[in-house]
Amino acid sequence: MAGEATRLQDEPYYLPSGREVEVFEQCHARHLAVLLKGPTGCGKTRFVEHMAWRLGRPLVTISCHDDLTASDLVGRFLIRHDGTAWQDGPLTRAVREGAICYLDEVVEARQDTVVVLHPLTDYRRVLPIDKTGELVEAAPGFQLVVSYNPGYQRMLKDLKPSTRQRFVALDFDFPPEDVEARIVERESGADRASAHALVSLGQRLRGLRDRGLAEVPSTRLLINAGRLIASGIEVRQACYAAVVSPLSDDPSLLSAMRDLVDASFV
Repeated sequence: MAGEATRLQDEPYYLPSGREVEVFEQCHARHLAVLLKGPTGCGKTRFVEHMAWRLGRPLVTISCHDDLTASDLVGRFLIRHDGTAWQDGPLTRAVREGAICYLDEVVEARQDTVVVLHPLTDYRRVLPIDKTGELVEAAPGFQLVVSYNPGYQRMLKDLKPSTRQRFVALDFDFPPEDVEARIVERESGADRASAHALVSLGQRLRGLRDRGLAEVPSTRLLINAGRLIASGIEVRQACYAAVVSPLSDDPSLLSAMRDLVDASFV
């Protein structure tokens, strides 16, 4: 469940495309907060899961949205039959437990909510709880990680410069074609030829961004298509259902994407 600390027993599958693992490990050892930047579905969340497993830390994941308040992160007083009781929010629990706290798509949260993170991103490593007067010091192993998609469609939503400079930033993108094909094959169960064909299709569809496609196909969508293919669904139907239809409702874009699918799987 989002917001609850989980300790992953099995290694989440992740193929590095650079030195991101090494940089993250050094950030964790030196108490540095990390910002992951990259398009939707390129592997940011899986990378955090892999690093939490690798470092042996519990992971708290919080999906950010417009209505996320500071109280949602820090905690609140609850009214009970015998009075009121304080309940820690997911951020506070992560700070106390020494977990990795991952805020996914942090730019979706309000600015007054994001400000709560500031004392945790510098030498202080503390979380003030104004409602109780408590100053919670981060337990050993705590690390703050946030992510967002810097795509052009989010130009009106961005982190303030004063917030961005509190993080070490790692830039993510879709993996190189051969690496992405290995990921699709491994995660979907599709055969190697189908995995390579799906990645090649994904590369072509990503070229439609200049034609108005708001979100290009992610590795996640290609894996979904591979799973349908591995289950026996006809290749083109799998691509229509798992890749094309989720990306747009625009008739002209749908037609263009279907044509690319038909050309890729003759």
